[in-house]
Amino acid sequence: MSATDTPARRRITLTGISSRAWEHPADRGALVALRELRGFDDVLRSFFGMWNERGFRLSVLASGIRVDHRQYPAVWQRYTEAAAALDVAELPELYVTQSPWLGAEAVGLERPFIVLNSACVQQLDEDELRCLLGHELGHVGSGHAVYKTMLMILTRWAANLSWLPVGAIALRAIIAAMLEWWRKAELSADRAGLLAGQDPAAALRLLMKLAGGGDLSQVDTTAFLEQAAEYAGGGDLRDSLHKIRMTAWSTHPVPVARAAQLRQWIDSGAYGQVLAGDYPRRDDDDSTRLTEEIKAAADSYREEFSRSTDPLVGLLRRLGDGASDVGEWVGGTAGRARSWVDAATEAAGRAHRAAPGTRAGTGTAGGGDGTGSGGAPR
Repeated sequence: MSATDTPARRRITLTGISSRAWEHPADRGALVALRELRGFDDVLRSFFGMWNERGFRLSVLASGIRVDHRQYPAVWQRYTEAAAALDVAELPELYVTQSPWLGAEAVGLERPFIVLNSACVQQLDEDELRCLLGHELGHVGSGHAVYKTMLMILTRWAANLSWLPVGAIALRAIIAAMLEWWRKAELSADRAGLLAGQDPAAALRLLMKLAGGGDLSQVDTTAFLEQAAEYAGGGDLRDSLHKIRMTAWSTHPVPVARAAQLRQWIDSGAYGQVLAGDYPRRDDDDSTRLTEEIKAAADSYREEFSRSTDPLVGLLRRLGDGASDVGEWVGGTAGRARSWVDAATEAAGRAHRAAPGTRAGTGTAGGGDGTGSGGAPR
């Protein structure tokens, strides 16, 4: 890429677009519930007191390269193009750090910033890079970095409190619920990346590179999507149990599942609807109702359950009205968000007394195990 490269085609500026336009219903329901909770800002401040955001920013400033019109100008151009499409007025700081792994992350509580692994500059083409940067801008726009930072801190506390059975069990329950949200948040950010680049082929290529590396000369998109379908519905109950084990404590859906979900969003017509100008605006965000978002989350899970070709899900459907049961369970769980936030507040107080310092980075675009190290862009 050169600094003078121009976009191959004109992208639509999605003026005033709200993050609700790209957020997965389960992600959006959780976010609205969190924002509606009284005193939740106090919880975040408690967590923030445990994490030195300034120190992490200084470490990136010292060891990475800050991207602008003078440093990595081609990356900066892709970044401004992605931001323009999503109508982002104030760009978060962007850094490139040395790493052989495809990866990126949105970090921070008060002033989120984006860190891009150098492998992305070397292995992604212009359209893929624009999509990845849009993915991270989607995380920032949805406020994911704040809540994911909280999850990273909770994960560390769970390890520190493993000697205390009651405390560890309570934290693990909170972490499991938040990891399920995080996986849906990644699907949201994938949609934001697609809207930023407005190139479905590039968005799918990015996910293919997360799975197989930077060289796609011997990879076929149709075959990759067939592989995704086999993962979703192939095998028997043993495979279903293996998939649960693989994903239950993971921060990210596997790349083939993400590709299938993104393809499904495109095929549903929702992507084209946004490009046609039919999308929620930021000016209307304050009128969003918690009950409506929770219902949308429950409906989303119910629809996913009824459509799934997974053998275990099929068995549950045959045993009874499983789709309805799951939808009701999800709705009830979302409605009880206050309970686990209260538990988190109590855990924050205990951990603050037991462990006087930590830090966290969040919001990565690709596969990972929640450790924030290596792996695909998150």
